[in-house]
Amino acid sequence: MKRLSLAIALLGGFSIANAQTEESFLSKLQPEIQYTRPGDKTGLNQFETTKEETVPYEGLKVKFGAGFSQQFQSLSHSNSGAVPLYPRLAPGFGIAQANLNIDVQLYDGIKLNLTTYLASRHHNEAWVKGGYIQFDKLPFKGEGWDKLMQYATIKMGHMEINYGDQHFRRSDGGNTIHNPFIENYIMDAFATEIGGEVYLQNKGVMGMLGISNGLINGTQQSPILAVGTDTTRYHRNPSVYLKGAVDKNLGEVRVRGAASLYYNNSSGRSTLYAGDRTGSNYFYVMEGAAATASANATSGRYSPNLTNQILAIQLNGFVKAKGFELFGTYENAKGRSINEKVANFDKRNVNQFAVDALYRIGAKEKVYIGGRYNTVRGQLVTSNKDKQSIDRIAVGGGWFLTNNILLKGEYVNQKYNDFPTANILSKGEFKGVVMQAVVGF
Repeated sequence: MKRLSLAIALLGGFSIANAQTEESFLSKLQPEIQYTRPGDKTGLNQFETTKEETVPYEGLKVKFGAGFSQQFQSLSHSNSGAVPLYPRLAPGFGIAQANLNIDVQLYDGIKLNLTTYLASRHHNEAWVKGGYIQFDKLPFKGEGWDKLMQYATIKMGHMEINYGDQHFRRSDGGNTIHNPFIENYIMDAFATEIGGEVYLQNKGVMGMLGISNGLINGTQQSPILAVGTDTTRYHRNPSVYLKGAVDKNLGEVRVRGAASLYYNNSSGRSTLYAGDRTGSNYFYVMEGAAATASANATSGRYSPNLTNQILAIQLNGFVKAKGFELFGTYENAKGRSINEKVANFDKRNVNQFAVDALYRIGAKEKVYIGGRYNTVRGQLVTSNKDKQSIDRIAVGGGWFLTNNILLKGEYVNQKYNDFPTANILSKGEFKGVVMQAVVGF
């Protein structure tokens, strides 16, 4: 009995030590980084990082995360027939998309982020989306600095700018786990620009001022009116953007309201509504007869082409009461392209409205169902004073098998109204079912 007891004790001790070794090994692979939004289900409904210090500083740490997404669609499309549509649309799988995310704890309160698109619809090769350095503390001694950084956050880099709340819920290549639906808004506000943002926040109230180069790339050249000419140049200005938000828990109900503004009076080529370099999650719909998946990567979306002058405002509201969740957006954008400016055309005006209504089922909210209504209305066609509209209804749901694995699907119906007869979108419509398998960590 003594030998048996000794063997059991040794075996138990080995098992405990082995479990601790595995836990230590996993913690080294996936360490916690200060002031970072998780890449799995636990990051749902998180917006800007807060000033809550929940992770102790333990020296330099590197965390690798990733997002993987595989889509299947069965969609059909039609238009007036004046312009031929892609004729070979059939049920099938889209290209699998993958992102690699690297977060580095450089110092106490200082982190670095780098995101790489490993594979995407628009660019199949691996390339860097962008990155930034974020200061929630400063490596300077002094009571004044410490008091300031209790409320302040500083971000600098070539990064996804913080315009609106919707970009926290959108799909971005392989990172689709925080989007309850398959696709982003029709007018998809997203841009990576070189700049910096300063935040002040306290007790759920946040204000932000940002300034950027207003371009998707850096450049040292003056913009010109036409390719191949050096005769006519125009001025290029930085973009200025602002954001304010209030996020409060009223008993068991969470309420958030946010307002954002983005302004550039003379951009070389603003891409606020055309900055996504990965592509839409609807393939080939409403595209021309010779379309390819990579060259025609924004299927189902619409950019108003406000590339030279733009003033955009986005208002967001979010309410969560137990399993019920409501997220709404109103957006107004006004501006024109450089050719419209030269021709002295009036600035065009476009409005977007969207609302997501979800119910997340159960105490752990692993399953959800819901619907989205999204509409864009205004002067969508360049140099055309008439107004057009695009309407989308999506109904679907999802199932989190684990915090890292999501299966989701939707039925979508999108219609195009009042486009000119010679436009491929004239009397356009697409509809059908899309499914997606997602991994995020």
